[in-house]
Amino acid sequence: MVSRHHTDSHGLLCAMVVCFFVEMLLANKRSDFTIMEKRFLIVLLVGLLSMTIAACGTQPASQKPPASSVQVLLSSTIGPVDAGIVDVLESEFQKKTGIIVRHVGAGTGAALNLAKGGSVDLVMVHAKALEEKFVADGYGTKRIDLMYNDFVVLGPAADPVGIRGEKSIVQALKKISQGNGLFISRGDQSGTHVKELELWGKAGIKPQGDWYQVYEKGAEGNAKTLRYVNERQGYTIMDRATYITMKKELSLQVLVEKDELMLNYISLIPVNQQKFPNVHHEEAMKFIDWVTSEEGQKIIRDFGRDKYGEPLFFPNSEAGKKLK
Repeated sequence: MVSRHHTDSHGLLCAMVVCFFVEMLLANKRSDFTIMEKRFLIVLLVGLLSMTIAACGTQPASQKPPASSVQVLLSSTIGPVDAGIVDVLESEFQKKTGIIVRHVGAGTGAALNLAKGGSVDLVMVHAKALEEKFVADGYGTKRIDLMYNDFVVLGPAADPVGIRGEKSIVQALKKISQGNGLFISRGDQSGTHVKELELWGKAGIKPQGDWYQVYEKGAEGNAKTLRYVNERQGYTIMDRATYITMKKELSLQVLVEKDELMLNYISLIPVNQQKFPNVHHEEAMKFIDWVTSEEGQKIIRDFGRDKYGEPLFFPNSEAGKKLK
């Protein structure tokens, strides 16, 4: 199982290895790879990652002998992977059912592109417009609510453009633009980037100029991007879970938060079996049914409380919404 933890440099290095190979796979222009060959490549890469993690001294939960020969492949947006919730859900599901779920972390755009080739069985993503198009185009069957958190605007303690405490994200972005405050974007069509562009649009601003910079390695994820923003002491929009798990190593501060426009909804989408007969639809649906059940939603509700003193995600399935 892929493990990515901010406190574990070996795990982070290993995760970077798999992300590198996933990017290579996505960039490959060959059209003669069959769906089964693509699936084999992903299984091989994740398997290599598991062995690398073991060599680094981190034992993934999925090393226990499985009770099922079926392996479900999930392409997931990077934020929940970095936070560790994906690992926990996969591990608990395997303990309960014997079914292995393994994941590849990528930005939402890249995660959906993997699924468009039939290389995975389901996706975990957070960009509604991209998700709806994915389903409308027949690649996925339906969007299923899983969990949510929110985005925040992070910036230097000095706050040169004066947005601290601003209640409106629209007004905050206008101040950053008008004040030429350095803003750094992932710029990679990830869910985080798509949300950022949506918010600029609501502010009526097309971000451009010297004050607006796209991080050239933004596709490598939120954690790497946030470290770069911290080095440059700029502003950025980031999901709260990433900030919470990294804040001990950052001098950046939360300057704008709790605007409803900044909610971050995370969905699951099964890949369409009618379009890709080789997907493990039955097992993928068992995983979806479990993570959206009361049992799975309680794990999401409680995740991170002991370590960080606050939750990283909130339940959002029908069963999860009924939890107290």
